[in-house]
Amino acid sequence: MKKLKNEKELVKKAIALGVAYGEKRGVVEFEPTDSATAKCEYIYRLLVHDKLIQALPEDQVSQKSIQHKLAIWASRQEG
Repeated sequence: MKKLKNEKELVKKAIALGVAYGEKRGVVEFEPTDSATAKCEYIYRLLVHDKLIQALPEDQVSQKSIQHKLAIWASRQEG
């Protein structure tokens, strides 16, 4: 897994986009106290469920791999 050039910024963008996406769909309401880790995992699972990203093999799911997957997804979004 090759780290993206601006992965940290892309993860932040992915969280913002994912929160907006989940709340727009009406499936989640994030609290300000929710950790970035929890948000990342929920957004990842939601995007996999909606078939917007391909699932990682369950034995390869880690916070690092989830963040990488979300960063790739965010880099492909407009804006």
